[in-house]
Amino acid sequence: MAAAYFVTGTDTEIGKTTIAAGLLHAARAKGLSTAAAKPVASGCEDTADGLRNGDALALLGECSLPLTYEEVNPLAFAPAIAPHLAAREAGIQLDVDTLAGPVRRVLAKGADFSLVEGAGGWRVPLAGSANLSDLPIALGLPVILVVGVRLGCINHAVLTAEAIQRDGLRLAGWVANVVDPHTSRLEENLATLAERLPAPCLGRVPHLAEASPAAVASHLDLALLGTFIPR
Repeated sequence: MAAAYFVTGTDTEIGKTTIAAGLLHAARAKGLSTAAAKPVASGCEDTADGLRNGDALALLGECSLPLTYEEVNPLAFAPAIAPHLAAREAGIQLDVDTLAGPVRRVLAKGADFSLVEGAGGWRVPLAGSANLSDLPIALGLPVILVVGVRLGCINHAVLTAEAIQRDGLRLAGWVANVVDPHTSRLEENLATLAERLPAPCLGRVPHLAEASPAAVASHLDLALLGTFIPR
């Protein structure tokens, strides 16, 4: 049974891609086929092959299906700024229809486990009054929330979970990514998150010296997402 999820975070720079790549690696380790999409990315480097984003390349590296870079990341912008601003400067209308088409084509490939990674947090603006959160709504995808564990994360996590539910989507699970290993009362904060978030914790990822997909995957339990994931 194929399953697909939208990956969002409590903020930008909290390891969303690191966790997404770990989730894909964990799925591959269980014998599942994998695919991923990062429909829009800013902060891309100009290479001989065109603009390339490090996060999108990390996801592509964990896809078992033969996807091209352009399939994973159809909209790539050079400036390391908010995607809607980068798109505006490039003269591109960044709306849900523009993003949804390429994502649907990736999902249609039928991988056992597919991830669609957002940019930043839940309410990242698109053109006009639209938000990136409108994309998983349009696609009907359950959500995996990456919580960057540091001071203030409880508020960010609970507000994000409330927004996801208010938008009519299911929070399928969350991952505690300890971005600040010196967080005061770490255990108490993690316990509070577990009490307040209405979904299972898929894993607690410590601050790793080398956060490779394999290293991250060792701290994750995909079986908590549903019975289709083999233990």
